[in-house]
Amino acid sequence: MNVLVAMSGGVDSSVAAALLLDAGHSVTGVTMKLWGGDSDTGCCSVSDVDDARRVARVLGIDHHVFNFGDRFDADVVAPYVAAHALGHTPNPCIECNRHLKFDKLLVRARALGFENIATGHHARIVERTDGARRIARGADHAKDQSYVLYMLGQDQLRATLLPVGAMTKDAVRAMAARLDLPTAVKPDSQDVCFITSSTGRDGFLRSRVPFTAGRVVDGATGNEVGSVDAVELVTIGQRRGLGLPGGDRNPRYVTGVDVATATITVGSERDLLDDRVVLTDVVWSDRPVSGPVLAQCSAHGTPLPASFDATTSTLLWDEPRRRVAPGQAVVLYDNDEVLGGGIAQRA
Repeated sequence: MNVLVAMSGGVDSSVAAALLLDAGHSVTGVTMKLWGGDSDTGCCSVSDVDDARRVARVLGIDHHVFNFGDRFDADVVAPYVAAHALGHTPNPCIECNRHLKFDKLLVRARALGFENIATGHHARIVERTDGARRIARGADHAKDQSYVLYMLGQDQLRATLLPVGAMTKDAVRAMAARLDLPTAVKPDSQDVCFITSSTGRDGFLRSRVPFTAGRVVDGATGNEVGSVDAVELVTIGQRRGLGLPGGDRNPRYVTGVDVATATITVGSERDLLDDRVVLTDVVWSDRPVSGPVLAQCSAHGTPLPASFDATTSTLLWDEPRRRVAPGQAVVLYDNDEVLGGGIAQRA
């Protein structure tokens, strides 16, 4: 097959390209230039492009750079800022996968005559007996990235290869070392690529959205108990940074964020518990599913038993659990296979 490999400059995509070469495929590497501003914590810096190019040179494959900066700004950065302005908790990595890696890149790859695209995600693609395909957890559950790929449908799954999904991270690094790849010991990217360690989320958002000072209200009594400098930076479940008395003996958590009235509501951990979450923008791997599922609410969260009603897009937890912040993705699993998922609405 003629495969276009998305090479981020990290060890996983480097080994993905090497594995495809070993399997006899015709491989071309591409690095997407997404963010034009400062970057020192993610996968969009100039050094990452250089690292990908160096790996391609070692492997003896062609390497290109595609500039998708305009779409990245429109489909990832702008929604991230808008979500915070509403008091929501976005996941920009999911939106990057949704709009760039498995949409814009796939369209470009097909236009150039490539049969498949490949990435270094730690996840697998499995084919069911009816021919439908699903994302499944990677072999290394500690590095599993199936959560951020929940939006992939049948067309994308049939055009995508995930070569390192059956490997542990240690095995990936060992193979990179054997091949003398420059990325063999490169640390994993941990943070949002367009937010630098020096300015942080606060500094990034401060230059793009006006912050609103707000009052902190006790949900049980209605009494004002404190204040915050920016309600846009507060999220459901937050405990630190509120300046409230009580400490570890009487912890209070954010149970509500209302940007319109500049009000943060706090309460006990019990006040955070909810028995359901309503989803919007629900997508399915192959078909809608109603009934028992496992639901995961963050990239490395614990999947918990629940029941989903596809007609009302409502997830009912088997036992009350912490409220899901609006804007967070909730991904539905059947054991290790991704059924689909959606975005949590405001309670």
